[in-house]
Amino acid sequence: MMPSAIFPDLKDRSVLITGGGSGIGAALTEGFVRQGSRVAFIDIADEASQALAERLGREYGNRPLYLNTDLRDIEALRASVGKATGAHGPVTVLVNNAAWDDRHDIDEVTAEYWDKNQSINLRPQFFAAQAVAPGMRQAGGGSIVNFTSTSFMINQGNFPSYTAAKAGIIGLTKGLAGRLGPENIRVNAIAPGWVITERQRDLWVTEDGLKSHIAKQVLKEEIQPGDMVGPCLFLASDAARMLTAQTLIVDGGYL
Repeated sequence: MMPSAIFPDLKDRSVLITGGGSGIGAALTEGFVRQGSRVAFIDIADEASQALAERLGREYGNRPLYLNTDLRDIEALRASVGKATGAHGPVTVLVNNAAWDDRHDIDEVTAEYWDKNQSINLRPQFFAAQAVAPGMRQAGGGSIVNFTSTSFMINQGNFPSYTAAKAGIIGLTKGLAGRLGPENIRVNAIAPGWVITERQRDLWVTEDGLKSHIAKQVLKEEIQPGDMVGPCLFLASDAARMLTAQTLIVDGGYL
């Protein structure tokens, strides 16, 4: 469910979202489109992303720019930031949402698998921030929102490379906040709980497992992708102008 709040300062802002074509990312793309932002989003799921851009263009008269990009390719990432800037002006809101949460066992992880996992889950977040920083300086400031996860906070053991990356994102967030804050660029993180995306439901949700998880939440409902939109809009907006280096946990009270 999309939040009802409107943040007037987000209208016409140049926004770039990684992994914006499905799941939480698609909800974030729609959320910023609804605010009247000029949105570009990066993804590799071509068919779904094209369909999302077309639907949002029809529904809101504000079609986002879809940029097919493999985030493991840093030069391609930089080129896509350039395309977003060329289309919409300097990016002043970056949402680092893209992730790959495949499960993996400690006994089966190879060096090659580890590097691939980190090249999707952690490395692009830094290089995306590096790429947009000059434009944010030019614009007088900006907001970067990095998506981490509560998975490492609850000692979830079935994807150690992923949880290592998600813990690293909090360190990256604080380091970037310290460096970029004097230039009026805020950097914060959102840590979702178990968000029931279509991918989660197809691959890992069981009736008993979901019931057990919700029973440990204070708010006794499934967390939906749209539930991440309001917190992200808030952190991106001037409503959070003195908020940086923070991690906002959105998990229904599980923790």
